Amino acid sequence: MQENKPILVIGLGNPGPQYVRIRHNVGFIAVEYLAGADATWKNEHEALTCRTKIDGHDVIFVKPMTFMNNSGIAVGALSRFYKIPVENIVVIHDDMDIKLGKMKEKVGGSSAGHNGIKSIDAAVGPEYRRIRIGIGHPRDFELKMDPADWVLARFDDEQLATIMSVIGEIKLF
Repeated sequence: MQENKPILVIGLGNPGPQYVRIRHNVGFIAVEYLAGADATWKNEHEALTCRTKIDGHDVIFVKPMTFMNNSGIAVGALSRFYKIPVENIVVIHDDMDIKLGKMKEKVGGSSAGHNGIKSIDAAVGPEYRRIRIGIGHPRDFELKMDPADWVLARFDDEQLATIMSVIGEIKLF
């Protein structure tokens, strides 16, 4: 991480009230929580952003408003505008191949079929930090449900509480 540059923390999700509390919007849920209840969000570069200081670090939280599959449009524009190197980019997103309530981190790697990640890879390259929050797979719950429907379904209260507990464990630095 370059200390003299802001850290861009992107939460992936889809904009609009119809997507509140859905599994695919874990990234939005995370950045809203991490930014804090008093955060002031502004529109810029096809995203909602909130700039703050955390432990002496300049942090820009981002919710792309381009829909999940085009997240790279906002991420690329913001990284160029703020001159943020790829090593200062953190992307938080859902992963249905990780059990609900678990979290994994890595730098770089493949998109594993996640279209939001594919879009960001195309915009800034793949060598950014990824925080993957498990939303589970329908089979984990013994459900015969199309995975595309699963990621667009809402968390129930217990599942959301589990997700919030995991988000509370995120360490940005």
